[in-house]
Amino acid sequence: MLLYFRGCTAREKLDSIADATEEILKFAKLDYETLDNENCCGSVLLRTGFLSDAKEEMKKNLNDFKYKTIVTSCAGCYKTLKEDYKEILGVELDIVHISQLLDKLIEDKKLPLNPNDLKVTYHDPCHLGRHAGEFEAPRNVISAISELVEMNNIKNKSRCCGSGGGVKSAFGDLSDSIAKLRIKEAEDTGADLLVSACPFCKLNLSQNSNDLKVSDLSEFVLDNLNNIQSDDISIDLDNSDSNLSNIQSDDISLDSNNQDSNLNNDDNG
Repeated sequence: MLLYFRGCTAREKLDSIADATEEILKFAKLDYETLDNENCCGSVLLRTGFLSDAKEEMKKNLNDFKYKTIVTSCAGCYKTLKEDYKEILGVELDIVHISQLLDKLIEDKKLPLNPNDLKVTYHDPCHLGRHAGEFEAPRNVISAISELVEMNNIKNKSRCCGSGGGVKSAFGDLSDSIAKLRIKEAEDTGADLLVSACPFCKLNLSQNSNDLKVSDLSEFVLDNLNNIQSDDISIDLDNSDSNLSNIQSDDISLDSNNQDSNLNNDDNG
């Protein structure tokens, strides 16, 4: 079963991202679920130094994650579930970022798209890019629809959006000034649209942009989806290993025979 873990920002502040993601999952006829009482993944607590509180928050999620392939919209959630749960709790989760899933669906021709002539620039979220090493999947998705025009600082050298690590809450002016620098860099490309793959990034960049529109990757794909329903556009999650395994690196693959013992090892870390 695929679990769509929305994350706090997409769930509470930018529900258009969660809505767009669910529309795409439904369109692709993926069998998925969401959590009625979804908890925080623990990322914000970790980044702001509350390690013991973060560990307790993380433990609350373990039963919900058993035997699931997890897809998330949030770069912070992705980094936390992929790396921090393993390091702190000793739990290896089967986790996919939405950009990776979209890239695979497009590659497998499961999402019929309407290409356009827009120039689109991409902002690398820190947690997805520098921290987790995913640079290409979002670019592949954008390039399947529009012309990708790059900023000067990209990938490992990308500027931060200014929103992560508690900066937006604690140092609002600094957060805004960082975002404005990134917006200026995006505007200098001549792009019609700025796309990112993290709700935090969309929130702060859009709040600091006057003219340049900012979208999340899922919203961008949904806006350019050829709205044709077909029985051929489906993925059988009973065969999810063949459908999703190419999305995931070996270090996040999940052995269901060993997962129960890993998930019950709550006191590791």
